[in-house]
Amino acid sequence: MYRAQILGTGSYLPKDVVTNQDLEKTLDTSHDWIVQRTGIHQRHIAAPEEKTSDMGTIAALQALEMAGISVDQLDFIICATTTPDRTFPATAVKIQANLGLKKGFAFDLQAVCSGFVYALSIANNFIQQGQGRYGLVIGAEKMSSIVDWSDRSTAVLFGDGAGAVVVGAAPSEGSDKDRGVLGTYLHSDGSLEDILYTDGGPSSSEDVGKIKMNGREVYKHAILKMGAALEEVLEKHHLTSEDIDWFVPHQANERIIDALADRLKFPQEKIIKTGALQANTSAATIPLALDAGVRDGRIKPGQLILIDALGAGLAWGAALIRW
Repeated sequence: MYRAQILGTGSYLPKDVVTNQDLEKTLDTSHDWIVQRTGIHQRHIAAPEEKTSDMGTIAALQALEMAGISVDQLDFIICATTTPDRTFPATAVKIQANLGLKKGFAFDLQAVCSGFVYALSIANNFIQQGQGRYGLVIGAEKMSSIVDWSDRSTAVLFGDGAGAVVVGAAPSEGSDKDRGVLGTYLHSDGSLEDILYTDGGPSSSEDVGKIKMNGREVYKHAILKMGAALEEVLEKHHLTSEDIDWFVPHQANERIIDALADRLKFPQEKIIKTGALQANTSAATIPLALDAGVRDGRIKPGQLILIDALGAGLAWGAALIRW
């Protein structure tokens, strides 16, 4: 029996930074208003020529270097993204080409902000079924390309970036003491699609559209559904919040994270937050936060990591990982 163990992490953030003060110049908003409601101070924005695949490739190379895995050892690449380079082919195959890999398989996964949790679940299943030994799981987004920069309710929320992890097959005895992905729990409810969506698409408007959101409803469902997913993980694995070393949630809104922490009794010192300086990078937020935690020494081998996300769909899920 095998599990997917995370062997290395990587990240990339574009060099251009847009602060709340910058947005004050073009929107009817203020730095204090944005911080009070979201916790966000700034966001990184990709250059016009910078593509999702470019960002994903850099993050992937960092993760491979940390893992000590060569490109030709990879069996698969999964890229979670809602902002692909093209409608087709998949951004993952472009990353595959950028890396110089000509074997294995690569594909995109679209679950918006929950994309990394979904992709990690699929990678773990591939490894458990013996369909690959090493893989890349990437969350990469150029959200600035689908933001309506005149809409103050959404323009302040999003940023660009990419995070990646290398997963490898680790022997398992089927115990939660094993290192690797211990469990993934995925959910969706399509009846709620109209509270967070883009007003375009190839089969409807023949363009990509811009983000539209009912912020109040998304906030309510994020707390309810992400909270329920967390409780599901703890119950299934016979744990309490005290057993978790690090809570690494989707970084959409600091108020949502704090509400979840209160509900599950996670102390602030056990939560990894990156949203203040990166904003919501959709599928990239969790791998970006994991990379930050690994590189600054907070996340250590053997620790229990709980990740949790909700995105458009609505789609949500959580995963328990022993590092």
